[in-house]
Amino acid sequence: MESKLANPAPLGLMGFGMTTVLLNIHNAGFFPISAMILAMGVFFGGMAQIIAGIMEFKKGNTFGTTAFTSYGLFWLTLVALIIMPKLGFAEATPDAYMGWYLVMWGIFTLFMFLGALKGNKVIRFVFFSLTLLFFLLAVRDFTGNEAIGVLAGWEGIVCGASAIYLAMAEVLNEQYDRVVLPIG
Repeated sequence: MESKLANPAPLGLMGFGMTTVLLNIHNAGFFPISAMILAMGVFFGGMAQIIAGIMEFKKGNTFGTTAFTSYGLFWLTLVALIIMPKLGFAEATPDAYMGWYLVMWGIFTLFMFLGALKGNKVIRFVFFSLTLLFFLLAVRDFTGNEAIGVLAGWEGIVCGASAIYLAMAEVLNEQYDRVVLPIG
């Protein structure tokens, strides 16, 4: 008897999407970094995506495994970069160094976007907008230009919202066994 495995992508997409929206509401200038964003980064953005990545591995999905596990670890490293200096474990990372961190994530995401071109329209948009987000944030950190940071924040809200939409489309479309929310 063959058992059907659940689709872990909505879990990973929600962890990514909700955490991305919250961090980018901060980047857009609405509120400072707080325990709420850090907790979301560790538990939902970080751990939930790692769990989804492991579940994608079980399904034999290399793209899903790489994406969810990597971005889960992105959230954990980002939180560590913020809290380690506050705890006295390391010096704070200068903005220009953070720019390089974001460039590396942008390059990784650009390659993931190329892989996403084989997917539906919404997943392509998620990866395209995430690539753009990482590079905008890197430019902000290299230049200190607050306007670019605010633009990145708004773009990041759109990126995160698109991941939330895709997650809920996958859940509802499967639950109702028909297209409730189109993903193209």
